[in-house]
Amino acid sequence: MQVILLERVEKLGSIGDEVSVKDGFARNFLLPNKKALRATAANRAVFEARRATIESENAESRQKAENLSSSIADKTFVVIRSASDMGQLYGSVSSRDIAEIASTKKLKLDKSMVLLNAPIKELGIVPVKVRLHPEVFVDIKINVARSEEEADAQERGENVLAKKEEEIESVVGTGDFDEFGDASADAPADAGAEEDTPAS
Repeated sequence: MQVILLERVEKLGSIGDEVSVKDGFARNFLLPNKKALRATAANRAVFEARRATIESENAESRQKAENLSSSIADKTFVVIRSASDMGQLYGSVSSRDIAEIASTKKLKLDKSMVLLNAPIKELGIVPVKVRLHPEVFVDIKINVARSEEEADAQERGENVLAKKEEEIESVVGTGDFDEFGDASADAPADAGAEEDTPAS
C-alpha cells in the first residue's frame, strides 16, 4: 500500500514522504495512529493544503520533547528485583516497568516510548533508548539489582555476582572439610593397616 507519512517514521521516511508499506502495517498501525494517509489523489491534495500546519505542529512538539529530554537523558534508574545467585531474575523488567520508573513530574512516559527489544531478565546495568518524539531519542540506563547496596556497587563498576561467589567460598572454608564436614580425607594413609595385615 502506498501511504503519505504525516510524521517521521523510523526506517520509512519523514513528513510528506510517499512510501510503500505492507497492507497490515498500514491498516493496523500507520493509519489508525494518524501517522500516515493512503496515497490517493484526494489525500495528496489534503496533505499539501495542510502541509505547512502539519510541519509547524511537528516542529513545536519536537521542541517540547527536546526541552523535556534533559529530565531523563543519560540518567540511571534503579529497579529492585529478586534474583537467583546466578543473576537470573524471578520475573522480568518490562517496557511498562521502565516507563513508570523513568517518568517525572514534567515528563510522563508510555510503554510504547521505551524501545526495548525484549524484557530484561538478568541483574546488571542495561542501556535503553526512549523515543520522546519521532525525531527525539534519549539514552537512559536501567540498573537492575537485588538491593540498593547492590545497585550502588554495580554503578561503581563492581561485579556483584563475582562478589557473591567469593562470599560463598569464604563461608564454605578453605577445603579442609568436604561439603559434608568429613575430615577423613586428612587421616594418615596407613591408618588401620595393622587390622588388614593377615596373620603369619
